[in-house]
Amino acid sequence: MPAVPDKPRPWWKEAPAPPAAGPLGTPLGTPLGTPLGTPLGTPLGTPLGTPLGTPLGPAGPGAQQAPTSGDLADGESREVQGSGAKPYVLKNTAGVYSCTCRAWMHLGVAIERRTCKHLGALRGQEAERARVGGPVARAGSQASAASTAGSTDVAPPLLLAHKWEHDVDLAGWWMSEKLDGVRAYWDGTRLVSRLGNTFWAPDWFIEALPRDLHLDGELFGGRKKFQRTVSIVRRQDRSDAAWREISYLVFDAPKHDGVFEERLRRIREHLAAANVTHAIAHPHEVCRSLDHLREELARVEALGGEGLMLRRPGSRYEVGRSSSLLKVKTFHDAEAVVVTHLPGAGKHKGRLGALQCDLADGTRFSIGTGLSDAERDAPPPIGSVVTFRYQELTTDGVPRFPSYVGIRDDVAFVGTTPPAVRSLAPAPAATRAPAPASAPEAAAPAATATAAAMASTTRDARIFTRDGLVWQITLTGKTQVIRRTRGEVFETISASFSGAAVAWRDADAKIAAQLEAGWTEVDPE
Repeated sequence: MPAVPDKPRPWWKEAPAPPAAGPLGTPLGTPLGTPLGTPLGTPLGTPLGTPLGTPLGPAGPGAQQAPTSGDLADGESREVQGSGAKPYVLKNTAGVYSCTCRAWMHLGVAIERRTCKHLGALRGQEAERARVGGPVARAGSQASAASTAGSTDVAPPLLLAHKWEHDVDLAGWWMSEKLDGVRAYWDGTRLVSRLGNTFWAPDWFIEALPRDLHLDGELFGGRKKFQRTVSIVRRQDRSDAAWREISYLVFDAPKHDGVFEERLRRIREHLAAANVTHAIAHPHEVCRSLDHLREELARVEALGGEGLMLRRPGSRYEVGRSSSLLKVKTFHDAEAVVVTHLPGAGKHKGRLGALQCDLADGTRFSIGTGLSDAERDAPPPIGSVVTFRYQELTTDGVPRFPSYVGIRDDVAFVGTTPPAVRSLAPAPAATRAPAPASAPEAAAPAATATAAAMASTTRDARIFTRDGLVWQITLTGKTQVIRRTRGEVFETISASFSGAAVAWRDADAKIAAQLEAGWTEVDPE
């Protein structure tokens, strides 16, 4: 995607940088794998009643657990009353449990490892400890950032593609369909994601894969089925029926010393001998000319495919982005983070209208097409990373004609690092907690006046009220200042952190805790 200019953005919207089947020449028309509240300071996501510092149980994903009396069946949802007027919705989707509370939405780990006090109360603490398989990170903490970046496991050494810029003659290159699936690396014992996280496939799915040959490929459920594919491969229950919809399309052997043609031949020999239908050597053919490329691209996209991949003949497997592998598409795709749910109108009134998102450089835009009715009723959580398609970028770096594709759990979203000083604008209204149900206007004048008095001494602040009290947080570089009312007295607490990113994460966690406890953000102006 072309570079876009950097621009200032609110510090609470920044993302801190994370720590570190036929012979060769089978036509592309070959079918692809058919059949295919909590006190301020308590770590967010800690089950209610769990002492701080208590480690969660080590039971791994996929472990069979006795259902609790309050457990949810796959696809079931349930409402529970929280601190606000609107109840929270707990849901089980293919073994991934979610909650609409802010603690769950702001917990910066993969969604299958998120939990909150409401899930703990419903399912039981032991069941939640076993499900997440490890300590629960506090929202905004360094641990959560590390988990988001996939540091729980070592990321595999993958070859990544550049975009074709019409600057290379592709005649003679190997051409294959660009699959709209989930990248998967076979290391001889397990399938892992781009971030090193394990895919919990059933035993029969991986038994046919070689123990002495690493493979690079895609878990693929069919064209136009990306979201369904993601929902299956991220399951932790090794679902036999669901995984029978998935094929493993293999297009390279990273540890093999030969050139591309030799690697592909070795892949076909092994998978042919294994005689299974779910693991397939991805078909390639030679690109004859530019006209051939355009014809094949049009054919694939008309079938619902994503585009084409072109591989230089005689090339070696390189780790990282390489000009030996190029992607060709009419539309581009990219990732963004969801920052706000915009309400719908007309036929979408009462549910999601569009996702307001940020690109990694801070550019803000909205995605209003590509969303199903089910996704509008239960949209991607705020803070989640989504993939979208677009035609091109405007001169200001805004995607034109963006269309939603799905949630991404297999990539790390890296935004710009917070600068030393960041102006603090009010948060979008959709991210604010609902006002208390009882007499909301009675306390509003006093609280607003107090908020205005506090705001008069500083512009760069976020201010929250509850029951006539006021709480304010200001961030300047690595310094964080909290002011709060005690009667007519302002109490000030100042803290300095090791860096701006650390201060940001701590502030974000404090804000999430306040919202969860029923505080409402106000704009004194």
